[in-house]
Amino acid sequence: MTKSPTILIRGAGDLATGVAIRLYRAGLRNIIMLETAEPLAVRRTVVFSEAVYNRTASVEEVTATSCTTQKQINPIWNTGGIPLFCDPAGSMIEALQPDVVIDAIIAKKNIGTHMDMAPTVIGLGPGFTAGKDVHAVVETKRGHYLGRTITEGSAIPNTGIPGSVNGFTKERVHWATEAGTFTTTNHIGNHILKSDLVGYINDTPVRASISGVLRGLLPNNTSVKKGTKIADIDPRNIPSYCDEVSDKALAVGGAVLEILCARLLTAE
Repeated sequence: MTKSPTILIRGAGDLATGVAIRLYRAGLRNIIMLETAEPLAVRRTVVFSEAVYNRTASVEEVTATSCTTQKQINPIWNTGGIPLFCDPAGSMIEALQPDVVIDAIIAKKNIGTHMDMAPTVIGLGPGFTAGKDVHAVVETKRGHYLGRTITEGSAIPNTGIPGSVNGFTKERVHWATEAGTFTTTNHIGNHILKSDLVGYINDTPVRASISGVLRGLLPNNTSVKKGTKIADIDPRNIPSYCDEVSDKALAVGGAVLEILCARLLTAE
């Protein structure tokens, strides 16, 4: 290719960040990311969405910078960074005219992505149909099919049960049981034992269902809705994993890279 394609990623959570890093390391560095104004990713040490709150966020030596105008894009690209905008509706997409749009919101449904957005449009996980609203879909469910590329049909439907890690599924993730304020004195990377206090939703204690490392945790004093993910416990109990992109995110990122190679390189 004579020109690096412009790749726009909707979402900047852990899977979206893993995709961005995989593409960046492959030399596809003209990446733009779109996020909400108040992202609630629990894996805050490995998500570019933290740039919304802190202006910049670095993950494995790649840095995203929060932007407010399109004029900031090229200067950030020129310094090796990734520009990030608060634009959950994707209103910028038409003006930017990207070569690739990747929906990595992981909403478990399509909330507005369609094939007319770019020459190549990719959806991650359930909610998309290849050949109908996107050109290709990537399987995001842990297991045998994780990272498979789908050019006809859809990913496995959402089961509502997290993928297994060391035999644990729903036990390793905690959700808010009611709306209110999440408070905690814990930090990502802390070791925690089964039944230890993770934090509170209002005055209701949240206790760990398993022992491990707090790989993900919302900040103290966060407003949450019922069902909001508040914590992720890794039963492998290895603190260094908290600062590294997950195996799942890298697998999904590899699948996206495969799709782009197949579509972009053969289009030359």
